[in-house]
Amino acid sequence: MPVSAARAPLDDTLTMIDLHGFGAQLAAGTALTVELALASAAFGLLVGLGMAALKLSKSRGARIIADTYSTIFRGVPELIIVLIVYFGASIVLTSIAEAFGGEEPIELHPFIAGTLALGLAFGAYASEVFRGALQAVPPGQVEAARAYGMSRWLAFRRVVLPQVWRFALPGLGNIFLVLLKDTSLVSVIGLEEIMRKTAIAVGFTKEPFTFYLAAAVIYLLMTIVSMIGLQLLERHASRGVRSATT
Repeated sequence: MPVSAARAPLDDTLTMIDLHGFGAQLAAGTALTVELALASAAFGLLVGLGMAALKLSKSRGARIIADTYSTIFRGVPELIIVLIVYFGASIVLTSIAEAFGGEEPIELHPFIAGTLALGLAFGAYASEVFRGALQAVPPGQVEAARAYGMSRWLAFRRVVLPQVWRFALPGLGNIFLVLLKDTSLVSVIGLEEIMRKTAIAVGFTKEPFTFYLAAAVIYLLMTIVSMIGLQLLERHASRGVRSATT
């Protein structure tokens, strides 16, 4: 089914829903959700790529660190990670402030806590995707680049990294779609994203079905847009491969 045809019923559903003046609040929550998802994904990509490099390192200690990280953050529910990062960071920051004479407790901003928590969880899964993508690059290409005179970093940037993205994008896309929905967990620490705004609207109007249906439609629309964007990225990353095989 074409995307435009799939979106038409959703648009009709949104039009039929009476939001009792909370439409602007839900829109603000949607914008914050997108910002949180993109920030967490960017942080998680850096962490995942670094952990993947450690997993492929010749150092046994580095491999143990990376494997331990992946085991912990893939084995603990994201909700618990969010709570531990938020409250744990507050304890650490308050202790540091007290060491320098501060008396007031310091709390980590919910957006920063959510970005760190979701990014660390994203990075744990992304590290496995990157590890497989790095191993999929033929080592002979790296050796040829080095023989051509490229430095190790230049060979990685021009030869390895473009192919890593092509191999990793499908897996990373699936993880991002999960991350997009996991942003709802950050509402428990007070960040006013979609679910927090929805809960506030439900509290005022006493119409849970209406607003949770609206939230579901918003998440579905964001997923559709994300899937289109990921398809475009995959097509862009594979453009040279397609032209070489035609």
